[in-house]
Amino acid sequence: MLDKLQIVKQRFDEVSDLIIQPDIISDQKRYVELNKEYKDLRVLMDKREQYITLTENLKEAEDIISDGSDPEMVDMAKMQYEEAKEGIPKLEEEIKLLLIPKDPEDSKNAVVELRAGTGGDEASIFAGDLFRMYTKYCESKGWKVDTVDFSEGTNGGFKEIQFEVTGEDVYGTLKFEAGVHRVQRVPQTETQGRVHTSAATVMVFPEAEEFDVEINPKDVRIDFFCSSGPGGQSVNTTYSAVRLTHIPTGLVAQCQDQKSQHKNKEKAFKVLRSRLYDIELAKKQAEDAAKRGSMVSSGDRSAKIRTYNYPQGRVTDHRIGLTLYDLQNIVNGDIQRIIDELQLAENTEKLKANTDII
Repeated sequence: MLDKLQIVKQRFDEVSDLIIQPDIISDQKRYVELNKEYKDLRVLMDKREQYITLTENLKEAEDIISDGSDPEMVDMAKMQYEEAKEGIPKLEEEIKLLLIPKDPEDSKNAVVELRAGTGGDEASIFAGDLFRMYTKYCESKGWKVDTVDFSEGTNGGFKEIQFEVTGEDVYGTLKFEAGVHRVQRVPQTETQGRVHTSAATVMVFPEAEEFDVEINPKDVRIDFFCSSGPGGQSVNTTYSAVRLTHIPTGLVAQCQDQKSQHKNKEKAFKVLRSRLYDIELAKKQAEDAAKRGSMVSSGDRSAKIRTYNYPQGRVTDHRIGLTLYDLQNIVNGDIQRIIDELQLAENTEKLKANTDII
């Protein structure tokens, strides 16, 4: 383990030197990449220090116990030996997970899009419930949620809604939410009391930096229109809302959340960049998942990933066969346990793929 950590230390020293070089500081893309790498390596360096301390404590305790000349020192050494013996395997497991090559996308912010699927008005209401769930979860993480665009359902909720999430390691956390979510419950609109199944699709894109995707201005048609509220009526008389159409791909991004046309245009371009970036990323994720036989983050948006069953108070994640009978807390934003299990499943797959770490 120390040999592997020594290689990491050499890279850490190299990165520490690079990020203070003037030519690196002037290259924004390179500087951002190296800063992220420095931050990740710093965590490993702290674990390395802990590991060295524990192994030295173990060796020191063994020497005192084998000498045996001072009974009081031997008693203290036995305690030190037990602590080190127990702590080293735990620390090794933590280090193994940290040694797994990190996906560079994971540290990015995210653009999330929710769309009502089958189920009519109930699907829109469910999409609204999911938006509330994610908003509460993001608040608990200290992340900022910023609505980009939305279309309200006729009986509440949203036909679709887009929002940005900014914070630490946002995409690496929320990417597990991408896919089809199903709800089984008696809809508000149902008079017979029958349980219906409705669905909503969650899409999660890593927010692309300007240097990640270059968009030729000639490839984008820009339309300005009045922002609209419920029922489609105009909520202001200025043409502040912006719709972008990327002609080569046909992708459309629009924003009407801000009163300023300039800010709406800026946010719409951010979404368009992220969507273009996601197309390439989805191809790569599908290839990687096929290689590993992964069910956790395959990039397949048509996959049914989770069911929320209200009569049974149950939430089931179908990718890892996890069932929790805690529906009320989960729909109120307590989804960390599910994400933790999904991250663990993915890390286990990665550990198997990177056998040199084990």
